[in-house]
Amino acid sequence: MTYELRDHTADVAVEATAETPSALFAAVADGLTAASAESVPATGGERFELTVTAESREALLFDYLDRLIYERDVRLVLPADHRCTVAEPDDGNGEDDPAEPGEWRLAASARGVPLGAVAAREIKAVTYSEMALERRGDEWYAYVVFDV
Repeated sequence: MTYELRDHTADVAVEATAETPSALFAAVADGLTAASAESVPATGGERFELTVTAESREALLFDYLDRLIYERDVRLVLPADHRCTVAEPDDGNGEDDPAEPGEWRLAASARGVPLGAVAAREIKAVTYSEMALERRGDEWYAYVVFDV
């Protein structure tokens, strides 16, 4: 999986590719981390977990990134070293499934690096502006713009 930061008018964009949707979501989140700080300590900070559900794959990516920004603000940490598992909607027959039928689900974790340990720039929000999330040949592609 790879990501690159792209200049975008007064904002910043992350362009990423990966072999699976799970790896793609993690790559975009890693791009969000890179857009937030030029360097992140390799150690330190506690891992935290989160789950997100949404009605579409694009909404799931948006809600996941929005949640990471929220966690940054509430926990006063920079989420880093992202791990994600994306699950497609099921038919609603799973008795132990907490998601509604037709919902995309994400289970993720990140290492919360204390903001005092990094020179962080504020990313205000994720946007739907120009968002792309699609399969291209044998890999997945995403393009996401963040408001700075």
